[in-house]
Amino acid sequence: MAGKKSLGHPSSRPRSGLRRRRWPNPSVDSLATPATGDAGAAEAGAIAWLPTLRAKGAQALQHEHLRRLPLPAHHARLHCIVLDTSGSMRAQGRLALAKGHAAQLIAQAAQQGDDVALLQLGGDGVQLLLAPGRARASGSWCLRAVGGGGGTPLAQALAQAEQLLQRALRRQGPLDCWLWLLTDGRTLEQLQPPPSAQHRVILDFDDPRQPLGRCAAWAVHWGASHYHALSVP
Repeated sequence: MAGKKSLGHPSSRPRSGLRRRRWPNPSVDSLATPATGDAGAAEAGAIAWLPTLRAKGAQALQHEHLRRLPLPAHHARLHCIVLDTSGSMRAQGRLALAKGHAAQLIAQAAQQGDDVALLQLGGDGVQLLLAPGRARASGSWCLRAVGGGGGTPLAQALAQAEQLLQRALRRQGPLDCWLWLLTDGRTLEQLQPPPSAQHRVILDFDDPRQPLGRCAAWAVHWGASHYHALSVP
């Protein structure tokens, strides 16, 4: 998984506090450097030389002869947030911190015009708190009533995330799909990431004093970016 900016180069040191997790804006680099003075070149693609030469004919090449390739189309982005609310997440304020991170991700998606979905997993199984759709700043209100307790059905949550992403892809066509997993990794399940998520990020709420290291191991196996949410006091 190729991350960008901070996602591509996670620090080896634990990160603490309610820090803002950012994903990159989609950008399209020009296929070739535009000619100097080419009006609108920033919005155009590389020079299409065969059509350009045809337009030039026997004349000397002039600016008005230039023909350019269309830029690749942007794909909409869908961020699927999977929030672990199991009993172990209630210790040391992990759940409150995780809910804060999830709220920030929803708010950022709203600012950038992205789609978002939110799944909760815990003692009541897996629940869909936000169905896939355009993110709204008010979407984080659904997190206020979320409590913690019970087991950690992570495998079920990841399978449901895959179903959700597949439905969105069938309905909307090409999408840039992101998985954000917020968990302490306290499960013995053998986990596989949703194949439809091209980008995978694990926010690790494991106890830094006695870490199990499962989130870090999953990140290596999945090709995911990995971040520590807690630090040693």
